[in-house]
Amino acid sequence: MNETAGLRLHIGGVVQKPGWRILNAQPGPGVDYVGDCRDLGRFADESVEEIYASHVVEHLGYVEDLPAALAEFHRVLKQGGVARIGVPDFEVICRLFLDPRLALEHRFHIMRMAFGGQKDPYDFHYVGLTYEFLEDYLKSAGFSRVERVGEFGLFEDGSSVKFGDIPVSLNVIAHK
Repeated sequence: MNETAGLRLHIGGVVQKPGWRILNAQPGPGVDYVGDCRDLGRFADESVEEIYASHVVEHLGYVEDLPAALAEFHRVLKQGGVARIGVPDFEVICRLFLDPRLALEHRFHIMRMAFGGQKDPYDFHYVGLTYEFLEDYLKSAGFSRVERVGEFGLFEDGSSVKFGDIPVSLNVIAHK
């Protein structure tokens, strides 16, 4: 049996979950593959059933790296497969940041949502994505349809983060 038969790939994950394999740029106890999401060469064309990438692609440059990663997502997904992608919603973050009622420490926290926590070399954000921007990148990579969704409910991660009662994650399902 092919190692990737029925593969569901969690890109950027750290916590194992039955049915999912983890690809992360940094090694860790639950990481199955150490690698870069811009190069999924270890996976054959149309060998992955589903991709999950929560708060990963904003860490890529928007000129070359983001398009390369999304093209790789599309390449490895089987026909009819989906990529579930969550990113900080740049539009929501900008509106929150400009709210004059917020205290300085809250605005600083929001600024970190836009630019990353910057705790290590992988924790910098290089692009701010709105639904329109992300949809355009995904369609340019070959995805046929992109739909905005609420929380994914698959993993406890950034896809369900709220500031107060305001969701700050833009979550989409991209269909191949």
